Amino acid sequence: QFLEVFSVHMEFLQFIIPLIIIVFYHQQISSFVAFQHFQELDEHISYVATKVCHLGDQLEGVNTPRQRAVEAQKLMKYFNEFLDGELKSDVFKNAEKIKEAADIIQKLHLIAQELPFDRFSEVKSKIASKYHDLECQLIQEFTNAQKRGEISRMREVAAVLLHFKGYSHCVDVYIKQCQENTNLRSDIFEDTAILCQRVNKQVGDIFSSPETVLAKLIQNVFEIKLQSFVKDQLEECRKSDAEQYLKNLYDLYTRTTNLSSKLMEFNLGTDKQTFLSKLIKCIFISYLENYIEVEIGYLKSRSAMILQRYYDSKNHQKRSIGTGGIQDLKERIRLRTNLPLGPSIDTHGETFLSQEVVVNLLQETKQAFERCHRLSDPSDLPRNAFRIFTVLVEFLCIEHIDYALETGLAGIPSSDSKNANLYFLDVVQQANTIFHLFDKQFNDHLMPLISSSPKLSECLQKKKDIIEQMEMKLDTGIDRTLNCMVGQMKHILTAEQKKTDFKPEDENNVLIQYTNACVKVCGYVRKQVEKIRNSMDGKNVDTVLMEFGVRFHRLIYEHLQQYSYSCMGGMLAICDVAEYRKCAKDFKIPLVLQLFDTLHALCNLLVVAPDNLKQVCSGEQLANLDKNILHSFVQLRADYRSARLARHFS
Repeated sequence: QFLEVFSVHMEFLQFIIPLIIIVFYHQQISSFVAFQHFQELDEHISYVATKVCHLGDQLEGVNTPRQRAVEAQKLMKYFNEFLDGELKSDVFKNAEKIKEAADIIQKLHLIAQELPFDRFSEVKSKIASKYHDLECQLIQEFTNAQKRGEISRMREVAAVLLHFKGYSHCVDVYIKQCQENTNLRSDIFEDTAILCQRVNKQVGDIFSSPETVLAKLIQNVFEIKLQSFVKDQLEECRKSDAEQYLKNLYDLYTRTTNLSSKLMEFNLGTDKQTFLSKLIKCIFISYLENYIEVEIGYLKSRSAMILQRYYDSKNHQKRSIGTGGIQDLKERIRLRTNLPLGPSIDTHGETFLSQEVVVNLLQETKQAFERCHRLSDPSDLPRNAFRIFTVLVEFLCIEHIDYALETGLAGIPSSDSKNANLYFLDVVQQANTIFHLFDKQFNDHLMPLISSSPKLSECLQKKKDIIEQMEMKLDTGIDRTLNCMVGQMKHILTAEQKKTDFKPEDENNVLIQYTNACVKVCGYVRKQVEKIRNSMDGKNVDTVLMEFGVRFHRLIYEHLQQYSYSCMGGMLAICDVAEYRKCAKDFKIPLVLQLFDTLHALCNLLVVAPDNLKQVCSGEQLANLDKNILHSFVQLRADYRSARLARHFS
């Protein structure tokens, strides 16, 4: 009746609406009347719609219980069959209706769980048995479909099994079958990535929660296949070969984290980063806990071996550099007084510094820093990096460079030695090169690991202390080497310079040129200047050359003060000083050249006519000099007394 009434109303509406519009349009009734008609029509439509919705709710309220009652009746029928012990229904016998049977048995299984055991134990057992049988059949069907590659059938069976307890077993079967179809032996990391890519493409077409299934597959591979592989690779060399163990650990951990990065592109649930990190930690935790101890132990033994192999190749037995007590006192005295304490050691030109050794030590440390960065927990990274740096300082800076400096210092002869071979500048040259390599590794490999931690200031201070300590020894060695150079020049002058050079017996037979002593000294100086330039860099070159130039000037100045000069001898002295000045130009230090310019001007006082002496002393180059210095040079003239030259300075 309702439908009939509803259809009548709808026909009425279909008729009346156009009619109203036509009437409104053709008769042009007033807008007020038209509005009233539309309002009435809208109210009527709303009333009818409300009635229809109400009737629909009533029908649904009646139909739902009816459907439930029908379903309950069917379940009671099936339950009676189990109760009677004879399954007559076709749904349980026909293999093609396994999906419908599974739905029925799953519901019966839920109902059976609510029944008291004492009265319904038998029927509960039968239902459970059938539940288990169907579950096994479904899983077998799923397995067969997977082997045949029938994705649609797998999806259907998985949907049915979703409500069964054995659904997780279905997932396990799927995961196992996927791995059996993939060879995870040639390259387990690459093969795992390929497997996950393949499974990711199909898992969404089979399971309702594909991310859970894929995550379980990855977990299975990590915890069984990958963990076993890692253990096999590490355990065999863990105690016997530390180098191979560290290389394998670094390689395996790196490849595992790279695999994890590839797997991040898949949907594995809400927090896949944490999930994958936990899997990696489970595999490597036993190896990472004591990693740094293995690293430090290996680095120390390896560094010691590199050094020992080098010294053995030189047939050199390392001297023990004592500390404390008398040794410290000697060191303080030496640094303050620049005196060589103890006998000089002949190193036969050997610096005991090897760039090959340094490169090997730095390479080992670089690899240790790389492993430390990869294998250390972020909270432990700065502390571990500092420990590696400490080992580098111990073996490179102290055991190698500092030992070479100490040996080099001991090999510097005293300043009065004749024909001394000076090798300390070679030590300086190689030490400078090594310092640059050391500093580069500090900046390139250590700084990134400690830059944002309190260990930064500790490392910088340690580096500063060790460099200052070595620079002090380098300065001491350079100073003593310069003293030796000056001593060698003094020996040349003593051996080659004759008193008759500047006061010849026959003034007329003197060939005006520089003396033999001057030639040899200038040749020696030029060699040393070149050696200094090759041994140092930057501002150090100018600093050392200036010091050497000042000492060179002082030596020549004091040397010239020892002789008496005739007129021709004074001319010869001027020629010598001119040659010394030419040699001083090679220093390219303005102060040194200025000193020799002044010395050359002073030598003019040895030959200038007595009447012009006062005028020359007031000249541009000599006007600012102390009067006593001028007087001391004039006193060297052979005619000082006879020409009464003292009157010019009274």
